[in-house]
Amino acid sequence: MKAQPPPTRDRILQAAAKLFHHDGIRAVSVDAIAEKAGVTKRTLYYHFRSKDDLIAAHLEARDQPNLALFKRWFEETEGNVATKVAGLFRQLARSARNGKWKGCGFLRTSVELVNLPGHPALVAARTHKKHVEDWLSSIFLDAGAGTDALPLARQIMLLLDGSFTIVLLHRDPSYMETAADAAARLIDERLTNARMP
Repeated sequence: MKAQPPPTRDRILQAAAKLFHHDGIRAVSVDAIAEKAGVTKRTLYYHFRSKDDLIAAHLEARDQPNLALFKRWFEETEGNVATKVAGLFRQLARSARNGKWKGCGFLRTSVELVNLPGHPALVAARTHKKHVEDWLSSIFLDAGAGTDALPLARQIMLLLDGSFTIVLLHRDPSYMETAADAAARLIDERLTNARMP
């Protein structure tokens, strides 16, 4: 028995994701997405009002799966909070060693749309980054960071997104491993200080 093809909207999103990942959002035409999805442009526009809406929907669809992957890597890493957060960076370094790795799709899209701050895809990208920051902040709060939880989460976000950028630029995943060490030291220091009377 043959598996049912995914619903049309999902097929369009899957086609767009592959093309956007490979070529970037600006280089990919609506015609190319429709062709790859096996639909007409009219059908594509039935599901998405514009290419801008499709780009935003693409990022929105990546939000929870990406966050779930970070959570899984965190849980699978043995050790204290600092070691577990460093594990995220080390997993990303492993991913970056794959020849098909192209960095963070949220950041890449943001760069392509830098002159359009109100673009719905930038809203989706900011929302995702905020979800990651909030998750990190909750981890640090649970670990006893108190009022340092949010500033610490923001510092880790800077290391995380900075390492995405520099690894993409140099094609050297060891920068993520260096960021892992920096994150672990920073977290250990903050949590130690928070516990001191």
